[in-house]
Amino acid sequence: MAEPVNLNRFRKEKARAEKKARADQNAAKFGRSKAEKSLEKAKAEQEATRLENHKRDDT
Repeated sequence: MAEPVNLNRFRKEKARAEKKARADQNAAKFGRSKAEKSLEKAKAEQEATRLENHKRDDT
């Protein structure tokens, strides 16, 4: 005879697998490496500094 299957466990494992697949898709779609994040931050700081240096002093 076949081994009985716990349907609750099966349902939860299926939900976990679907959630993991969705997370992997989002990581591929939105994820960025640490190098990319730091490069973007450095460029933003450089642009902010450049803009600040071009402001007029009204003292």
